[in-house]
Parts: sequence; structure tokens; C-alpha cells
Amino acid sequence: MADLSTIDLLYALQLPPEKAIAYFRQKGFAIGWSWRDVWQEAHAKAFTVAGVMKMDVLVDIRQAVDKALASGQSYSDFEKELIPVLQRRGWWGRDAQTNKETGEVLGKGLSPWRLKTIYQNNLQPAYMAGRWKFFVDNQANRPYLEYVAIMDKRTRPAHAALNGLVFRIDDPFWQSFYPPNGYGCRCRARSRSDDDVTSNNLNVGNSTGRLSVTQVPTSSKEGAPLVDVTRYEYQLGKYVAPDPGWSYNPGQSAWKPDVSQYPKDLQEQYRVRHQGN
Repeated sequence: MADLSTIDLLYALQLPPEKAIAYFRQKGFAIGWSWRDVWQEAHAKAFTVAGVMKMDVLVDIRQAVDKALASGQSYSDFEKELIPVLQRRGWWGRDAQTNKETGEVLGKGLSPWRLKTIYQNNLQPAYMAGRWKFFVDNQANRPYLEYVAIMDKRTRPAHAALNGLVFRIDDPFWQSFYPPNGYGCRCRARSRSDDDVTSNNLNVGNSTGRLSVTQVPTSSKEGAPLVDVTRYEYQLGKYVAPDPGWSYNPGQSAWKPDVSQYPKDLQEQYRVRHQGN
């Protein structure tokens, strides 16, 4: 995982923060023991932290994430401010919610590793959901999206395989592969115009017939439950898929476009593609 204290996601993604903030603040709350209890698209509608079973603690964490999002706060500052709050609540430390006499586990205590996960997995989807709304609102002029992975030694092979792929914004590919596509994913999408496609000799793909559903285990543990994910055939017989729980588009799940603002031909295309939805 990248050193989150050195990453300013707000500026790295070049996102007007109000769009990300609006996405985050429209969420409700959900309490669940496991990350599987609040599944995929539900994350676009509800804020949750696996194993945090008390609403006051969940509210404290949400307020800290909201501040980090609104101010571009670094992870180190986020951690510095939130840890004392969790300590006062008795929720800091891996075994903080274990009854020492009976061994009963009442909740999952929080640790530095889990705080990093909370920071990353709330800010990144919020920024990307905000970008999705911007992309949709401007698709008449920039109707294509390009998948952009950070190509370094930490890049997952599946994400590297997607780097540089271009599809229309309304291609079904983006319903399952719009980033982030896993924990700690640093990928993003870039909008492209017709001129961009021509001048850069970009190949606009079409995912028709190349998307399918497969089942993967939720972890490497023996007997882990299987879940559905969408896979994409990027070469003949070669497939990539998001991590379990990430096979959805956070922006598409949260934002509903104002179709009346589209040009007439795009309005009709949208209605055809989303008929019955």
C-alpha cells in the first residue's frame, strides 16, 4: 500500500471538492459486522465501518472522514485527530471490544492499518464519484473515458492490463470497471473528446460480448464464500476482474443524470440503453 501520508488525493485527482463532498454527504448510515454486510452499490448510499456496532462511534469516524474530504487533510492529520476520539470511546486497539473475562467479541477495535483503509476507501470512491458526475454532465463534448493506471511496481497486473483502454462513457464496461477497483486502488479515468481520439490515435473499444460474470472467493482463506464479479476479456481467453466487492460504479450508483439536458440523439441512446431500469 502506498504511504497515504504523502498522497494528496484531492490535488492528484484534480477534482473540484464540492462534487466529492456532495457524494459523501448524501450517504446514510449502515451497521454491519463484516465488509460483506454492506455490499457493492450499497456503499454509494451508506457509510459503514465493518465491526463498528455503535452509532456514536460511527458518527465520529464519519465526521473525521468528512473533514478530511472537505479540507484535503492528509492521512497523518486524519489519524492524529481521530485516534484520541476513538481512545476515549474505548474503540482503539485490535482487542478493544473484547470482554477480558468472557472473551466475547462485541465489536472490532480499530488499528492504524484499519484507519488507513477507512481513509483510502472513503476518499477515493468519493473523488471518483464526483468525477463521474462531471464526466456525465459533459459527455456531449467529451463522450469517451480512458482508464488510467499508475504504472509502477505496485500496480496490480489486472489494473495494468486495463491501462489505456478507451470506451464511450455509456459503454457497460464502466458499470463494473470504473475505478477504484479494489482496496488501495490508485487508478482513475480521464475524459476524452473526438479530437483527442483522432489526434492521439486512440482505439475506442466496445465491450459487447466481452463482459461476463464469474465467481471468486472473498479471501484467500480455505472455504471462503464465493461472490459474483464482472470480468472483461481484454485479450482472447484472458480476463481481468475487480476485487470482490468492487465490481460496481460508485458514481453511477449515486448520481442520476438529468437526461433532459442531453442533445436529442444522446437522450434517445440513454433511453435505449437504460430501458426498464
